[in-house]
Amino acid sequence: MTNGEARRWSGSARVGETEITIETGKIARQADGAVLIRQGDTVILVTATAASRPREGTDFFPLTVEYRERLSAAGRFPGGYRKKEGRTSDREIIACRLTDRTIRPLFPEGYRCEVQVLATVLSYQPGTDPEVLAITGGAMALHLSGIPFDGPVAGLRLTCTADGHWLVFAGAEDRTDARAELVISLGPKGLVMMEGEARELPEAELVKAIRVASDAVGPLHALMEQARAAAGKAKRAFAPPAADAEVVSAIRELATERLREALRTPGKHQREEAVGAVKEAVRRELSARLSKRAVAEDAARVDVASASVDLAGVDLAGVDRAAADPAAAGPAAGLAAAAGEALSRLEHELLRRAIIEDGVRADGRSLTGIRPIVCEAGLIPRVHGSALFTRGETQALVVTTLGTGRDEQETESIYGTVKERFQLHYAFPPYSVGEVRPLRGPGRREIGHGNLARRAIEAILPTAEAFPYTIKIESEITESNGSSSMATVCGGCLALMDAGVPVRRPVAGIAMGLVQEGDAVAILSDILGVEDHLGDMDFKVAGTTEGVTAVQLDNKVGSLPLDLLERALAQAHSGRVHILAEMAKTLAGPRKQLSTYAPRIEVMKIRPHRIRDLIGPGGRHIQDLQADAKVKIDVQDDGTVRIYAAEAGSLPHAKRRVWELTGEPEVGKIYRGTVTGVKEFGVFVRLFQGIEGLVHASELAEGNIRDVSSVAAEGETLVVKVLGVEGGRIALSRRQAMGVREEEIEAP
Repeated sequence: MTNGEARRWSGSARVGETEITIETGKIARQADGAVLIRQGDTVILVTATAASRPREGTDFFPLTVEYRERLSAAGRFPGGYRKKEGRTSDREIIACRLTDRTIRPLFPEGYRCEVQVLATVLSYQPGTDPEVLAITGGAMALHLSGIPFDGPVAGLRLTCTADGHWLVFAGAEDRTDARAELVISLGPKGLVMMEGEARELPEAELVKAIRVASDAVGPLHALMEQARAAAGKAKRAFAPPAADAEVVSAIRELATERLREALRTPGKHQREEAVGAVKEAVRRELSARLSKRAVAEDAARVDVASASVDLAGVDLAGVDRAAADPAAAGPAAGLAAAAGEALSRLEHELLRRAIIEDGVRADGRSLTGIRPIVCEAGLIPRVHGSALFTRGETQALVVTTLGTGRDEQETESIYGTVKERFQLHYAFPPYSVGEVRPLRGPGRREIGHGNLARRAIEAILPTAEAFPYTIKIESEITESNGSSSMATVCGGCLALMDAGVPVRRPVAGIAMGLVQEGDAVAILSDILGVEDHLGDMDFKVAGTTEGVTAVQLDNKVGSLPLDLLERALAQAHSGRVHILAEMAKTLAGPRKQLSTYAPRIEVMKIRPHRIRDLIGPGGRHIQDLQADAKVKIDVQDDGTVRIYAAEAGSLPHAKRRVWELTGEPEVGKIYRGTVTGVKEFGVFVRLFQGIEGLVHASELAEGNIRDVSSVAAEGETLVVKVLGVEGGRIALSRRQAMGVREEEIEAP
C-alpha cells in the first residue's frame, strides 16, 4: 500500500472522564502516518514522515518534533500590529519536548533516517488538553506508519485534587487548586516519560499516580492497536549496520586496558584529555595494522606501490569531514568511522561495567555519593539577591530581581492572555563547557531546563497577597558537568532567600541515573554528563524535606519498571536532604530584610467604585500622586492598590494620599478632617475626596456656642466622630471626639 492509498479508519476510547477519538486516512495522506486526534471540540492534526535513506555522516538519530497552537483554533487574532502567527512560544516548545521525549527511545538503535513529527492544533475547546493529546497523536501517527517504531505508547495528564484523589484528564475546576499535575507516557511494558509539578507531594503519591495511569491507559493502547490492524502500513525492514569485526577486534585488543585506566582520571577535562591521548595512540597503531587492507580496497584510486593509508589524521569519533561523503573519501574514511564507533562503544561499555561490577563511577564516587557542594550568597552588589551554587564541576550563578505588577510577563496563546508573576530564565553559555560558539537566543534544551526549575521553585513561593512582588530568577550556568537544571533549583532558592523572599521552605534538586545490564541494576545519584550520556535514565527530582515539587523522567530503555522508580525516588530523597543540609550552612532561611535596592510595597484595598476617584479625570489624580510621592501605583479591578517605592520613606505619604482620595467614613469611627465651610448652624468638614459631613453647632463643644467661627475656621483641621449617614448626609460631632488619644483616630 502506498502513502496515497492510506485506509480510512476512526475509533474512540474512554479514558477517565473523557472520550478520545482517532481518525486516519482522510487528511495528509502523503505523510507516512497521519491522524486527527480529538477530545471534545479540540482537534489536532499530527503527521509523521521519515526520509527514505539515512543521513550520511550522522552519529545520532535526527528526530524533529514540532507543536503549533494556531490562535484561530480558539477564534482569536494575534495581538500586536502583525496579525500573523509569531515565532514558536515557550509553551509550544515545552509541548514539543513532551512528545519528543516520549517517542525518541522507541526507535531502533542505530536508526539514522531523519524523522519529523508535526502537530497542529486546529480547534481548541477550553478545558481540554491539546499538549497531551499531541503525545498520543504523534505516537499514533508513527504506529500507523511504516517507520520502525516500537509502539503503542500514549500520554495522560493526572491531577491530584485538593482532597488527594488522582484524576485522569481532569476538568478545569479540579485543576484549579490541584496538589499535583503530572504528564505521564506509558507503553504496555511500563513508564516511558514523566514530567510534572507538585506542592510538596510525598514520593509514595508519585508511585500511586503511575499505578493509576497504568490502569487508565489500557483503552488507548487497545485503540491504537485496532487502528494499526485496520489501517496500518507494513513496517520497513531495518537492521543496524553491522560492525566491522576486524576493526572491533583490533580496537578491543589495543585500547581496552589503556582506556580503562584513562577513564579513572579524576576531573572532566583531565579525563577527556587522557581518553583523547589513548584514542590518538590507538589510531596510529590501528592505522599501521589496517593500512594494507585499506590500500587494497582503494587500489583503483591509490598507487599501491607508493602510498599507504594513514588514519592518524582522521577523527575516530565520526566527525571527519571526508566521512560525510564516503564515495569521495574512499574506504579509509569508512574504516575511520568504524574505528571511531568501536572506540565509542568500548568506552561506554567500560564505564557501564565499572558501575555494574565494581560500583565505581567515572569520578570515583559510590553509587549514592553526592559531589562536593559549595554555596555562597550575596556575592553580587546592588542586585536584590544572588547566589553561587557549585556541585562538583557544575556551577550556577543565580540572581533574583523583585519588581512591581507592571513587570509581570504577559503571554498570549489559545488559552487566552496570561500574566506570569514568577519568571525563571536559564542560560547555558558556551564557556560553561569550554566551547566557542555564537551566542543566540535560548534553545529548546534551555527553555525546557528553565521550565523544570521554575516548576520546582514555584511551589515554595509566598502568595501574591502575602508578598506582592513580581519575582524573576536568572540562572547562568558557569560550569557544567551534569544536573545544571537542578543546580539552578538550588541556586535559585538561595538567591530568593538572599533577597528576603519568604519562601515556604528551602528546595533543592538532584538528577538520578540508571545503568542496567540484564538483571544487574545500578541507580546513580547526582549524575555526571557522561553518566547521562551512557546511562539508561535521566530522572530529575526537586523538592523540600517534606515532599516533591517537580519531576522530569526520560529513559532510553523504552520502559521503566515501577520498582526501579520507587528505588530511584527513595535514593533521590536521601540525596536531596543531604543537599539541603549543605545549603543551610550558607542560608538556612530567608533574610529578615529585603535588599536595600529592592522596591518597597504597600498594599491597600479600596471600594471598586472609588477607583475612578483615585485615577481622576484623564488620570490626573494618580499621575500627580506618583510624581509628588515618587512612587508607582497599580490598581486592579477588585480595588487592590499596590504602591511601589524605591525608598521606604516615600510610602507613608503615598498611602495617606490614596486613603484621602478613596476612603469612606464609617459610623462610630473618628477621623481628622479639613474644615471647608463655616455657617451659623455649624461647620462642614471634608473627610475624604468628595465626601463632607456637617458638625452641627450643638456638636461643636460642650454647652452653647454663640459664635461658630470662634471654634473653627475654614482650612483648619478638626477631629470628628461620625454619628450617622442618612440620605447621603453625614452627621459629625467634634464634641464626642474631644480628648481622644491619637491612636484612636483613623489613619491609613
